[in-house]
Amino acid sequence: MNAEPSEELDLDLSRAKLGPAESAIFETFVVPRYLSAFAELLVEMLAAGDEAQVAHLLCRTGYPDHAVAERLPGAHIHGCDPSPYAIELARAKASTRPEMVGDYRVAETFPVPLPSSAFSHTLSVHPVLRPQERTRLLAECARLLAPYGQAVLAIPLRGSFQEILDLFREFALKHEAVDVMQAVEHAALVPPTKEMLAKELEGAGFRYVEAQLRTSAVGFKSGRDFFEDPITRLALLPELRSNLALDDIEWPLSYVREAIDKYWSDGTFEVTVNVGCASGRRI
Repeated sequence: MNAEPSEELDLDLSRAKLGPAESAIFETFVVPRYLSAFAELLVEMLAAGDEAQVAHLLCRTGYPDHAVAERLPGAHIHGCDPSPYAIELARAKASTRPEMVGDYRVAETFPVPLPSSAFSHTLSVHPVLRPQERTRLLAECARLLAPYGQAVLAIPLRGSFQEILDLFREFALKHEAVDVMQAVEHAALVPPTKEMLAKELEGAGFRYVEAQLRTSAVGFKSGRDFFEDPITRLALLPELRSNLALDDIEWPLSYVREAIDKYWSDGTFEVTVNVGCASGRRI
C-alpha cells in the first residue's frame, strides 16, 4: 500500500483539547476509572518488537505510554496532541521515568509533525472523533507507519452508553420531541460494531486486521455525581454530544439527571461501555 500524506484536518478543539486544569483532572480521575479499560486491551494487542518507534496520536497526557514502554522495551514514543497543557504533563511524566524515552509535541492538525514511513507502531486511545475524522486518523496512521508497521485503535463500540440514550428516548416520548428521538436513534448507530471497525482499518489499506470487544461499566451514585464526575465531563458527554448533534441538549440533559436520581435513588447508576480495539498492519 502506498500511503500518501493525509490532507490537513483541523481538529474540533472543543471536543479534543484539554485545558490546564482539565489535563490534571483527566490524568487523576478519568485515566484510572475509565480510560484504563481501553488502554489495557490496546497494550495487549501491541505486537512485540525491538527498538520500536511508536507514534501516539491524540495522546492527551501520555497515557498509557508507560505501559507501552513496558510492553515494548527500548521503544521511543512520540506523542502528539492539540493541548499544550496535556503535552506539558506528558513530558513531565516521561521525565520521571528513566526507562522510557518520550517525545511530545503540540499538533492541532493532520498531518502531525512526524516523518512518513518512520514508525513501527501507531496508536490512539479513545479519540473523540466523528466517523469521517476517524477515517483521517487512520490515513495518518498509514502515512506514519513503515511497511508491516502496526496501527492500534481503541474506541467505544456500538451499544456503549445505552442507559443514557434510553433516558433520552424516554424524554423524547414524554415531551413528543421528534427531533430528540431522531437524534438518539442516529447516535445509537454512530459508533461502529467490532466488525465495522475492522472494515474501517481494511478500508484504510491495513491488512491482517484483528478486532476485539470487551464490555465494561462505570458506576455513579446519583444524577449529580454523574454530571459532576470528570469521566462524564471529559469523556462521556463529549462523545454523546458529538454523536447526538442536537442544537439544544440542555433540557434533555436536565431530564436525564432527574431520572437518574428517581430510578437509582437506592443504587448505583451504571453506564455500559463496549470497549473495542482493532489492529492492522500496513502492507
